[in-house]
Amino acid sequence: MIPLLLPSPFRRPFSWAGLFVLMAAPLHAQTMPKPPAKPKAAPPPIVFAETDYELEDVFPDFKFDQPLGIVTAPGDKKRLFILEKTGRIHVITGQDCETPEKKLFLDLTKLEKGTFVTESECGVLGLAFPPDHEKTHRCFVYYSLNIEGKLHQRLSRFETMASDTDRADNATERPLFTQLDPAPNHNGGDLQFGPDGYLYISLGDGGAADDKFGNARFIDKGFHAAILRIDVDKRPGSLPPNPHPGISQAENGAAFYAVPADNPFVGATSHHGLKVDDKKVRTEIWATGLRNPWRISFDSATGRLFAGDVGQNLYEEVDIITKGGDYGWSHREATHPFINGPGKDKEPAEFNPLEPIFEYPRTVGLSITGGVVYHGSRHPHLQGTYIFADYVTGRVIALTDEGRPVWADKTLAQEPGIAGIGIDPRDGEVLFANLANGKIKRLKLKAAKS
Repeated sequence: MIPLLLPSPFRRPFSWAGLFVLMAAPLHAQTMPKPPAKPKAAPPPIVFAETDYELEDVFPDFKFDQPLGIVTAPGDKKRLFILEKTGRIHVITGQDCETPEKKLFLDLTKLEKGTFVTESECGVLGLAFPPDHEKTHRCFVYYSLNIEGKLHQRLSRFETMASDTDRADNATERPLFTQLDPAPNHNGGDLQFGPDGYLYISLGDGGAADDKFGNARFIDKGFHAAILRIDVDKRPGSLPPNPHPGISQAENGAAFYAVPADNPFVGATSHHGLKVDDKKVRTEIWATGLRNPWRISFDSATGRLFAGDVGQNLYEEVDIITKGGDYGWSHREATHPFINGPGKDKEPAEFNPLEPIFEYPRTVGLSITGGVVYHGSRHPHLQGTYIFADYVTGRVIALTDEGRPVWADKTLAQEPGIAGIGIDPRDGEVLFANLANGKIKRLKLKAAKS
């Protein structure tokens, strides 16, 4: 057990409570509680499981300031990038040497225009390198800032320094869009380039609770509650985005990105049975109906896009994101009706949400950290499993596709505070960023299991 020294950046405040109970039964085998009309305010005690694994420190000599992301660049097996919520990104080099080196890659703590924000779920939230990064020296960052007293979330492009590709040049920043944010939580913010070379962006519903701002059920209200898919190269055939006050423009009035012509809501005139103006639709949207898709990842073997979507009061969920998919929020929380949101208990006539491949109740966890598919070699029996964690209870869980709608689960280890999960570029092993203790960890069989 570790004390929660930092406020959970992913959900409501949490109080560590009670004695811990051992439990090793599969999560899906538990009886799911029926959602009450008014969710209970008090969280349940943390349940600890008997596990075969523990987490070991990868970099004993390094400590990070609230790490929440682990990123690699395509084709680069020598560098590992660590995102710190508090405003900096570091690069680790020389991992195969006796003394790996930790260097500052990007510092956003002092912005030329605006003030960097770390409150609640704000901070440095996402980093991604395009497939052609070695040639273009570009990277993309999602972060929080205050502009003239108002909170915003921003997607920007940076270039590395010509003399040092281990350092991004702040002077090269080019914002793509800057979204006004009504609350500091539910920001999503993960960035991933897909097999198609397009940039995918995870976005929350704007924050507060119960979809207070009514963003999640619409495709024409801004950059919210969705997975976006954009073309940062502006390829021939891609389309300009519809107007929005947050989109940055060049001198000729053009945006610095485009929309792939095959995005599912291009030309849409209705959604959930309601008419929409196709010139106001956020055609960047690839999938919708997500509350707070905190971490997303592509499986390198299958190309499938996974998301861990943080729940409201009763359920956490894992989704496979597909083109045009609607994942139900805020009419549903995972597979269950959600009656406390703006839609109450009325679901639209044209409402066909996709169900998660896995969900779990608050007795198991309170804030999902989406993970990655395992393709390492240290633990062959985990090959092809999707490994994720819960930030609050610390459960590290592997899901196995057995050809059923709900994937089989196994709790591997347990350590509260895991806020980000990535892959070691050298060997494919899964890495965990523990925001609470500032360390990067990996799976290790317990001594008795070796």
